[in-house]
Amino acid sequence: MTRKQAYFAGIAICAILPSSVSAETLQQALEGAYRNNPTISAQRASIRVAEEDVPLARAAGMPTIDGSATYQENVLTGKPAPGGFFSNPDRQFVGQLNANVPVFDFGGVRGSMSAAKARVEASHFGLNKTEGDLFSAVVGAYMDVLRDEAVVGLNRNNVDVMRYTVKEAVDRRRAGSRGPTDVAQAEARLALAESQMETAGARLISSKEQYIRLVGHAAENLELPPPLPQMPSSPTDAVETALANNPEIASARVQRTAAGFDIDVARSQAYPKFSAIGGISQYDYLGSLDQGTGPRNGDRGTTAFVGVTLKMPILDGGRSGAQTRQALAKQDVADKQAFDAEGKVIAEARSAFATWQAATHVTDTAQRGVTANQQVLAGMRAEVSAGLRPLLDQLNAEQELLNAQVTMLTARRDAYVAGFALLAVMGKADAADLNFDKAMLYQPTVKPD
Repeated sequence: MTRKQAYFAGIAICAILPSSVSAETLQQALEGAYRNNPTISAQRASIRVAEEDVPLARAAGMPTIDGSATYQENVLTGKPAPGGFFSNPDRQFVGQLNANVPVFDFGGVRGSMSAAKARVEASHFGLNKTEGDLFSAVVGAYMDVLRDEAVVGLNRNNVDVMRYTVKEAVDRRRAGSRGPTDVAQAEARLALAESQMETAGARLISSKEQYIRLVGHAAENLELPPPLPQMPSSPTDAVETALANNPEIASARVQRTAAGFDIDVARSQAYPKFSAIGGISQYDYLGSLDQGTGPRNGDRGTTAFVGVTLKMPILDGGRSGAQTRQALAKQDVADKQAFDAEGKVIAEARSAFATWQAATHVTDTAQRGVTANQQVLAGMRAEVSAGLRPLLDQLNAEQELLNAQVTMLTARRDAYVAGFALLAVMGKADAADLNFDKAMLYQPTVKPD
């Protein structure tokens, strides 16, 4: 017996089970979503936006050089005084280069860079959170397709059984061993079976469309998923792992750190800034000076200077104080958001563990229900054939078995999806945890400190 047949043990759906040729695995589906899903792509773009804040912050503390060039025509010039020297040219060209080297700003640039790097790290955790959410959705869609394909097969088989039952009831009526009521009951159950098959088919189409949206291609020949990795043994274990690894908590904590650096930046605005400066300038009057005065005053020349500047806010209308208070308030917000994230994840971990355990127990009871209903149906068929029970009892047993089989399929789907959701809450369901090829993994431009 293959693993797929074992998974659906006791359910007559061999006709709809995918073959092993060109089958798609859950790992391949997850990798497809990782490559193609626009939600992941958008989060990566957000990381690139955050990464550019680091060189922008660094630039404020780096030397700058700027140049300028000016050409000027003097359209109105005065006359030289008698015996004086005329130095107003008719035209002139001036070129300048100026350099500014920040020396000390009381930690403003350093704080800005630290805050930017912290936010890059937070964006990485945001990507991990997005990956976990997406992969949970992909697992759900994958299992939905498997379940709905099996349910369609069960309903198709049920339609075939009902058609045979109608034919048998008609034949027995002709033989005089069944009345018209049995035929009508069988035909009514056939109509119900056909409507259930149509409903199951529509649900399968919906599941396949959701799969395409998440993964980027159609679901074809899906294999059964592999067993989940080792799961926590108790809610406490789940919570402890989640507190240590959940990316939402990690992101909130790093955002809190970034808010602390923002306070340093805001406070630095109230202190002086020291810079070294230098420049060089060259002028050329382009031969437009009076020939009598030009040689004395010089037709062209070069000047240069070096020095230091001190820029100190004396009166800024309360701007620096407001910036500091605002930064302190933002850190208070970040503190509370980090605390809220921890509480949220604790609740999610406990809830996910309970859901997974409940779904696992339902799977066991559903399997027992299928086995019991199979035995009931076998007995009903024998007794109806012997004339000991009415046909309606057999029809009811057929429907109860179908319901039990669908319940078992749904329970197995729910147990697997709940287990993966628990892993995601615990921070164990991002791309690195799923053993993707390292060449596929997103490589950040800026490495967090």
